[in-house]
Amino acid sequence: MKHFFLASILAGALALPAVAADYTIMAPAAPGGGWDQTARSLQQVMQSEGISGNVQVVNVPGAGGTIGIAQFASQQKGNPNALIVGGYVMVGAILTNQSPVTLADVTPIARLTGEYEAIVVPANSEVQNIGQLVEMLKDDPGSVSWAGGSAGGTDHIGAGLIAKAAGVDPTKINYIAYSGGGEALAAILGGQVTVGISSYGEFQAQIAAGTLRLLAVSSAERIEGADAPTLKESGLDVVLQNWRMVAAAPGLSDEQKAAVMADVEKLAKSAAWQETLKTKNWQDTYLAGPAFEEQLAKDIAATETILKDIGLVK
Repeated sequence: MKHFFLASILAGALALPAVAADYTIMAPAAPGGGWDQTARSLQQVMQSEGISGNVQVVNVPGAGGTIGIAQFASQQKGNPNALIVGGYVMVGAILTNQSPVTLADVTPIARLTGEYEAIVVPANSEVQNIGQLVEMLKDDPGSVSWAGGSAGGTDHIGAGLIAKAAGVDPTKINYIAYSGGGEALAAILGGQVTVGISSYGEFQAQIAAGTLRLLAVSSAERIEGADAPTLKESGLDVVLQNWRMVAAAPGLSDEQKAAVMADVEKLAKSAAWQETLKTKNWQDTYLAGPAFEEQLAKDIAATETILKDIGLVK
């Protein structure tokens, strides 16, 4: 009889649904930025969809995410409930900062979102299209001043790739790094620079208002609602995406990694996440598993090449 009761209890326990994991997500940046927004969107959707009962977000800013990833890798080893968000900017920061801790020291889970670069000029600029800008670059690379984000970041890499694709020495580009999008936008609108480069979302309102002219976008296909060609169809072999990812701690078992991947996949396919993407104007570029690991390796190699070409990495 005792064995029957024990067996019944065990069967009942096995029939119960698995308890949702509590997660802590590190945003390796200050509150308010893209990585922080990504982490807090993950928090909200994981909880609302019942993927996790409790999700906490912690911010560890500095050095393009390299301070955060170093802390994460050393303190969370083997912890299946710890996640970190990051992205393409981190790839460049790891190389330019010569960080001893890299993405090889965490467990990449999935690429979640992406934003494509937009090349813009003020509405009163004499530059009417991307072809004219390329001709100016070829004639005198230094005469074209670019306003964008941090040195070695996606915007800087984009300018370097455009120059390289146009047959111009990337070390000759006149790139001016601004710490915030507002500063760069003011410089572009004020005519202090020739051209601006940043994510399409950063410029969308000004493009719609007619104060900025969109010359081209860095997507593989035209962006819906954007009245501009891709760089590729303009004769420049450049496709660039400022993607964001989520990674787990190092040292997980295969079973632990599979459980995290399953939770992230549930999130990515949920209606709540799709609504978040729409609200935030983020592109859904979900890619997971070996396909993401393969793409990540390609992105790291390509980034190292262009940063060497620009002269930021030796």
